[in-house]
Order: sequence, then structure tokens, then C-alpha cells
Amino acid sequence: MTDVVVAAVALAHRRDWSRVLARAAQVTRDLDLAEECTQDAYEQALRTWPRSGVPDRPGAWLTSVARNRALDLLRREERFRRRLPLLVAGAAVPGPEDGLDDDRLRLIFTCCHPALAREAQVGLTLRLVCGLSTGEVARAFLVPEPTMAARITRAKKKIATARIPYRVPAAEDLAERVGAVLDVVHLIFTTGHTAPAGPRLVRRDLVDSAIDLARTLHLLMPADAAVSGLLALLLLIDARSGSRVAADGRLLLLAEQDRSTWDAALIAEGAALLTEALRRRPPTRYAVEAAIAAVHAEAPTWAGTDWSEITGLYDVLLSLWPSPVVELNRAVAIGLRDGPAAGLAALTPLLAQPALATYGYLSAARADFLRRLERWDEAADAYTEALALTGNETERAFLRARLADTRESRSRP
Repeated sequence: MTDVVVAAVALAHRRDWSRVLARAAQVTRDLDLAEECTQDAYEQALRTWPRSGVPDRPGAWLTSVARNRALDLLRREERFRRRLPLLVAGAAVPGPEDGLDDDRLRLIFTCCHPALAREAQVGLTLRLVCGLSTGEVARAFLVPEPTMAARITRAKKKIATARIPYRVPAAEDLAERVGAVLDVVHLIFTTGHTAPAGPRLVRRDLVDSAIDLARTLHLLMPADAAVSGLLALLLLIDARSGSRVAADGRLLLLAEQDRSTWDAALIAEGAALLTEALRRRPPTRYAVEAAIAAVHAEAPTWAGTDWSEITGLYDVLLSLWPSPVVELNRAVAIGLRDGPAAGLAALTPLLAQPALATYGYLSAARADFLRRLERWDEAADAYTEALALTGNETERAFLRARLADTRESRSRP
């Protein structure tokens, strides 16, 4: 098997997994069987492409193989015809799906049905729509892998017993259903923006998938403030993506980035969407997060960042969406506004938060404030802890460099 084929299959997995799975699910009406057929298609690619060559349209090839595999299984296994389908066809129910041909969106609304718990909705969608491993989904959720595996299994069983329809909901049901979908799209984006593990900082396929889904939702629900706020947030953050890694592969923090390389068109589009979202009251969680991103995007320099405004926005965000991660970000903002001692004091209560016990960014934030206070031994311990909790190699290289600098500073008189 050549490296070219392995790379082509890996690329097709990142780009086309969700579409291949969604098409297979249309045939099988069974998520487990659709996932099995999709995996079989990728395995067949690894066996076939070294002999036949990589096809011009790998995604279409994989979709055809997965679909044919599903049809073959259904023909040979009559029990599938007799069984109660896990997914119920939705063609008889009119709604926005009639004018929307997006298999991934149909699949994501199925995974995000209100019959499922919120954690199960997001975990199942990341597993099926994005093709993440159970371990990667678990890291995104800050939970042990066995816990996430059990959630995904229970979600699939719930879809079976509840006969959840495989469709985008009708217009009158969209409002109550869209919140879960927005959470899923946001987590897909954040998982791609900084990959939980692997050599690359960014998984561009996940970032692009999330933005594409957010744009589709905005077309579907243009007057929804939460949808507009989420799309604004994703665009404002993604506008900075080109400056996050230096030419030599080093991670660049926001203070070190060349702001002239930020995508002005995305910033303008995001700012316009944010203005649209903030016209509606009360503000949504995603609109406030987008407002924080806009303060960063519009600051002319790092030194010119308005940390008082950012801290105030985090206060608002905490009232709308209490979260340990928001508390962590607010504590960092306090430290950047009032100094490292104040930031360290704000971080200290978070050490008792169970959800942050394995969250490397808490250790990294403490390490940075301790380093700036020249508390070298404590800073080195915190960097060591952050390294143990970080799976992304780009971030690990950054932390190793900071740890080495801290140890060197400690050894100086």
C-alpha cells in the first residue's frame, strides 16, 4: 500500500465521511448498519486503490460502494426488511426539507432529536457526522472514553426505540430543535479549530464543515438570532486562522500574530451578522461570544485590546451560559486586565471544578501567570501538568518550549 493511497483515503475520510454515511443511512434507515457500510467502503478503498489508482472523485466512489454494500446486506438479510426501521422515512411530512438537499443537515437533525439527552446529541453527531473516534469525542467533552462510548450506544438505541425520523423538521418545529443543532455545530468547529490530538493544530475539514452547516442553518432560519450569532462567531474566529502557526510550525499566541494577515472580509461579514443578532433581545449566548471575538478582531494591536469590555462580556455570558470553561476564560481576561496576580487568584477556585480536572488549558493559564510572576518552580510544575493533559502536537511543542525557558530562568541567579 503506497503512501499516496493512505493519504488519499485519510483526506477522503476528513472531507467525505459525513456525506457517505448520510447517503448510506438513507438506504438502510439504520445508523449502526450505515456506519458499518461506510467503514467497509473505506476499507475497500485501502484494498482497491493501490491496484486501480485513486479515483478522480473519491467521495463519489466511496458513496457508491457504501450504498451498494448497504443494498447487498439488505437483500441478503431479509430480517432487515422485517425489522422495525431505526430511522423512519420523512418524505410524507412537508417542511423546509422539501427545498433543502443537504444529507448532512438531515443527519444532524436526526442525531439532535429532543428525545436524546443533549450530551448524547452532540456526541452522536460528532461520531457520525464528523467521523471522530470515540476517544476524540470524549476529549472534546472532557469525559472518560468509556463514558462517551456508553452515551453513543444509548443514543443509537434511543433512535431505534423512538423511531426518530430521518429529516429536517417542519417549520413549526425548527425553533425548539435548533438549539441542540447549534451546540453540535459549535463543538464541531471548536474540535476542528484546535484538534484534540494529532500533529496538526487545525482540522480544516471540521472547521469548514461547521461553517458550511452554520451557513445552511442561516439560510433556513435567517431571522433566528442564535443562528446569526453562531455564524458570526465562527467567521470572526476563523478570520484569524491563517496567523496561528508560524512558518516554522510554531504556535503563535494572539499577542504574537500578524494582524495584517487576518481575513478582513470574514471579519466584516461576521460583524454584520453580529449587529443583526444583537438587534434582537435578549442577547443569545452565541451573540455574546461573537461580541467577544469581535473585540479581539477589531483591536488594532494586542496592547490595544479592551480587556475591561471583554471581562464585562464574559460576565454577561456567564449569566446566559454558566460554564467552567467560561469561568476560565473570564479569569484569564481578568489577569490580562489587572495583572498576573489577579488572574492567578481568579483561576484558583477553578482548581476544584471536576470538569476542569483534565483540562490542559487551565494548567497552561496558571503556568503563564506563574511564569510572569517569576514563580519558576510552580510555573514549571504547571507546564508539566499541561503537557500531560494536551494531545495536540503543535500545542505540546509550544508548552515544551515554555517549560524549557522556565527551567532555564529558574537556574539563573
